[in-house]
Amino acid sequence: MRNILKQSSTLRRAIYWARMQRASSQSDEGSIIESLTTQAPKTFVEFGFHPVEFNCLQLARTDDWQGVLIDGNADQVADARRLLSKRIRAIQRFITLENIDFIKDLFPRLGVLSIDVDGNDYWFLERLIDTRPTVICVEYNSSFGLEPVTVPYHSDFDRHKYHPRGWYHGASITALASLCTKHGYGLAAVSSGGMNAVFTETGTLDPIKEWKSNSLRQRYSKMTQEEQWASVKTMPLINVQALQTR
Repeated sequence: MRNILKQSSTLRRAIYWARMQRASSQSDEGSIIESLTTQAPKTFVEFGFHPVEFNCLQLARTDDWQGVLIDGNADQVADARRLLSKRIRAIQRFITLENIDFIKDLFPRLGVLSIDVDGNDYWFLERLIDTRPTVICVEYNSSFGLEPVTVPYHSDFDRHKYHPRGWYHGASITALASLCTKHGYGLAAVSSGGMNAVFTETGTLDPIKEWKSNSLRQRYSKMTQEEQWASVKTMPLINVQALQTR
């Protein structure tokens, strides 16, 4: 079925259109973001997305919002261009630290920055946090538990190349919270599925108390977070709290 959809853009888009009428984000990210952006600039940038399932989809459906979606997958970008409003611009680009700075110039003021690339998430947020978005939504890797760690930066990062189940990627919730705290943001919410952390300048939640395991990963793997951590803890990791104190 996947091959059929890949080969037939017409069929794929028809299915996506039907899904779009009821889909939003992976769990409740869309509702969380919407509730935190009532006073925000009506602009968003999201990279790492699916045409009918992304964190800012509810905003994209709203007439007074403008957004930019970025992904390296040509089919997903083409589908987004056909299915979404012209207010939403889709750009095909595999983001690296060497080409990311164009994002800073997309909008004079940014309402939402959403990052979900299953790889260099921490390093991309570190580079873009000075755009001062009202809301930051970034995927955390629950397999890392509460260890304040991120994977090292690799421009061609592919999580399936490093780990057979793809669990070696991104950063923990405490690593992301440490970075955000340094720049004046606090944790405002964690998605119910244990996938995304949302930060604002008024967020006051404790990431240690709010951490949740990735429910999909745990369900499909039938492995606890402790077992997931055991499978990745000997791989190269950077303790960001130690990094920040140097």
